[in-house]
Amino acid sequence: MLRSLHVSNYVLIDSLEIDFPEGLVIITGQTGAGKSILLGALELVLGGKADATLVGAHGETCVVEAEFSVGGYDALQETLRRNDLEETDTLTIRRVVNRSGRSRSFVSDEPVPLPVLQELSQLLVDIHSQHQTLRLADPLFRMSMLDHYAGNGGKLTACRIAWSALQEDRKALSEATARLESLRAGKEYNEALYRKLDEARLREGELEELEAEQKQLAHAEELKEYLNAAQEIVSPSDDRSPITAQLKEAEKLLARAGRFIPSLEPLGARLESARLELEDIVEEVTDTNQKLDVSPERLEQVEDRMSLLYDLMKKHGAVSIPELIVIRDRLAGDLTDTTALEERVEELRHQVDEAARTYGKAAAALHESRDKAAAGFAASIVDSLAFLELDHAVFSVELAEAPEGPNGRDAVRFLFSSTGKAPQDLAKVASGGELSRIMLSLKAMMARYTAMPTLIFDEIDTGVSGSAADRMGQLIGRMGADMQVLAITHLPQVAAKGQAHYLVTKEDDVTSIQRLSPDERVREIARLLSGSVVTEAAMANAKALLAH
Repeated sequence: MLRSLHVSNYVLIDSLEIDFPEGLVIITGQTGAGKSILLGALELVLGGKADATLVGAHGETCVVEAEFSVGGYDALQETLRRNDLEETDTLTIRRVVNRSGRSRSFVSDEPVPLPVLQELSQLLVDIHSQHQTLRLADPLFRMSMLDHYAGNGGKLTACRIAWSALQEDRKALSEATARLESLRAGKEYNEALYRKLDEARLREGELEELEAEQKQLAHAEELKEYLNAAQEIVSPSDDRSPITAQLKEAEKLLARAGRFIPSLEPLGARLESARLELEDIVEEVTDTNQKLDVSPERLEQVEDRMSLLYDLMKKHGAVSIPELIVIRDRLAGDLTDTTALEERVEELRHQVDEAARTYGKAAAALHESRDKAAAGFAASIVDSLAFLELDHAVFSVELAEAPEGPNGRDAVRFLFSSTGKAPQDLAKVASGGELSRIMLSLKAMMARYTAMPTLIFDEIDTGVSGSAADRMGQLIGRMGADMQVLAITHLPQVAAKGQAHYLVTKEDDVTSIQRLSPDERVREIARLLSGSVVTEAAMANAKALLAH
């Protein structure tokens, strides 16, 4: 249950701290006093929309904090565990909004994402706003009401799991089928691409080798001239002695001189080293010159091969031979994958058929449960409507076939007649007061089938007056015996049924709220009865209502 609410700098609320008791809590106040602002603050801390307009004039942030008693509430404790939050008997939720409109959410002082806050809030409070009767036209809301009554939680989970599995299998089948059709459609083209790549006998490093060879072949004659000239210098073709022979002779002469001048002896060794190095150079130049091929035919072959590789790279958008090899191998895999993919498609068809059967069973179980529960659900609503002085009301639940989805194959319609005649679509024939009573009847029934600890009514009694309002107050009071109910109301018949009564006031554009004493409560109910001028008769009537 909601134990307390703390609000700071929220719209017209400067600062507010309020504690709430168990049972039925009544909240009243004159029109424009700020009851909707108070409710808005509670909606904000429960995960509602945040924007900069919520921040009041007395600071850069607004803060709303709510404290809940949640001991023994297993569903909530499980949600806390699942979101790595500490289990506790007292849960504190805080929402902070700054001037930019950005907000932060905290659960027991731990920062949490907004979806986590909203998930927890759905287990803590059910707020019925003034316009929630519009939800009676919402197919999902109607189905949710019937499923709660029927206790279909487990069946719904099974159906949603089966639906999810069916959708995944259908998606996998669709993707595999599309892939197979694509392979089949492009099979001849892919075969031609693969054949050209395969015939090319691709080899890593080949292009670099060809480019180097092409450079040599393209300049072979020029290179021959360079090498011949170099050979002529170091090893003349005429009668002149080669440089190596001259160095050998110089080496001998230095050796002789070294007998008289010892410092010259190392020079001979150095000359020998230079001669040996030069002989090696001459040998390598000669060998290269002999191997150098001046062959226009080979140059043409190399350039043709390079042209083929360049064309293949351009065609396939590759920048290297290794990339071409990857493309070739992928094409080979595609061509051989057709058989395997055909087998996969057939396997997925069987999976889809099996998943469809599983889903069908789950949807059928839901339909059967809903069908069985529909009459009891309708009878419960009719009983409540009769208590609320719609004595001739007829209410029925109609199941119709709907497109399959996570909640099964049913559409739920609520049919209504206030005169006992043939019922028609509720949203089309019920008046505002009738919709309020129907919604209250639904909420009262749901309170018996859900573990929601706190229920808030924001003027659910709109369009109702007189003895029907008194009956509505009695029904809300009964709900307050089993759970915490906060009722914002203008009706004295409803206000008199509460165990606690709070008054919302506004002075100098500042909204505040206070709990009324017994005497103050009499005067407030008298105001609801008679208006701004409270008469003695209204005071007497207020005391009678409270004593009733």
